[in-house]
Amino acid sequence: MRTPTVLLMNATEISNPPPRRTFWAWSVATFAGCGFLRPGPGSWASAITVLIWYVMVRNSSSSYAHTFALGGAIVSTLIGIPAATIVARESQTKDPGFVVIDEVAGQLLSLILAPAGWKYLFASFILFRCFDILKPPPLRKLELLPEGVGIMLDDIGAGVYALLVLFLLLHFKFL
Repeated sequence: MRTPTVLLMNATEISNPPPRRTFWAWSVATFAGCGFLRPGPGSWASAITVLIWYVMVRNSSSSYAHTFALGGAIVSTLIGIPAATIVARESQTKDPGFVVIDEVAGQLLSLILAPAGWKYLFASFILFRCFDILKPPPLRKLELLPEGVGIMLDDIGAGVYALLVLFLLLHFKFL
């Protein structure tokens, strides 16, 4: 005859249940899991964003390239802010490294003026990653904004900086 097994929980386990994950928020914030790629999850997310943008542009009219980049940046920002907020709260981390939707939004901004050639895409990628990593003023201050807004806006700013430099490179025919 089997005796029933009794599971005992201490008071800490009862008061601190395992963290719950909001599926949609984690899916969006990690860009479908890209945020868990190593090394450099932000670079992976940016590179994948560039590849997705390139495939979309090559398989459609090139006149939609700017619209796709801007629309994608807006949509990823609008859904990224609440998703990043939820994930930061659930992971109990101010700016989790695995939240990469901010890189997606910033990288898309830097692609708004980019023609669909490898050197322009590479320049856009490098410029965005440099600005994102170095965070020149006032980008560092944007990180101090609360929750998802702070997580997203410093990368949006890096995307704008990259876009401006890419514009200058294209205008003065350095690329």
